[in-house]
This record gives sequence, structure tokens and C-alpha cells, in this order.
Amino acid sequence: MRRQEYMGVQAQRGVAMVEFAITLPLLLLLLFAIGEFGRMLLQYNSLMQANRDAVRYVAGKAWNPTLGQVALTTDLQNQAKNLAVYGLPVVPAGTEPVVQGLTTANVQVTAVGTEHVQVSTSFTFVPLLGGGLPDVLGDGMSLSFPLVATTVMRAL
Repeated sequence: MRRQEYMGVQAQRGVAMVEFAITLPLLLLLLFAIGEFGRMLLQYNSLMQANRDAVRYVAGKAWNPTLGQVALTTDLQNQAKNLAVYGLPVVPAGTEPVVQGLTTANVQVTAVGTEHVQVSTSFTFVPLLGGGLPDVLGDGMSLSFPLVATTVMRAL
């Protein structure tokens, strides 16, 4: 009896290594996905904070008391776009954007009605792995998707 039990244990040698080899790619993929999701949330949080700062800046400067409504000049719009992208209304040379790849073309500054201003920032999130997953039979699946931050505030 004891001899058979001992042989059963020897027959199981190496099974744990095979199971580990099978599950390791899945665990690494899961870890990478969690990291990419965290990176996406960090970029979205940075976009939202920069967007809020820009709309707060515009709301404080856009009110025209003579007209009794919001007046957006081109200079004010450019300053708000710079604030949303770089964190500063006037950008010195060599300043990095708050999110890598974000430009002032991704930001729109508009008046909503006569008393409100809106700043909207759109950015396409691209994972570190690339733009998509290859498909065996047809088109691949894109992993890129837009991050949009929009804030409306009443002019002060």
C-alpha cells in the first residue's frame, strides 16, 4: 500500500510548474490591464482638473458689465486653451502638456447663453501596447477611446 502512495506522489512532480506556466500569461495580462486602467484614470483626472481651471479662469474674465453678457475675445480663448493644455495662460517655451499628446486644438471655449461659459477638452487615450488588438479573420479591435472633459460655469 505504501509503495503505491509513494509512486502517486512521484507521478505528480512537475504538475505545479505546468499549471504555473499556463496561468502566468493570464495573470500578466490581468496585471497589465489593471495598470492601463489606472493610467487612463490618471489622464482623465488630469484633463478634468485642467479643464476646471480653464473654465474658472474664463468665467472670471469673460463678463462684460457694459453689455451685461459674456464676451469671449480671441486672446481670452487662447489663454484658456493654454491653461487647459499646459496649466498656464501664457506658455513659456519648452513647457510640457498636462497629458502627453494633448494640444490646444483639442480644446473648445464657447459661450453658453449670455451668462455661462463652457470649456470642453477631448483627448484620445491610447494604451501603451498600441492602438488595438489584431483579429485573425478581419479587422482588429481598437483599444483607443476618447476621453472628454466638459465644464460649464456662470461668468462672475
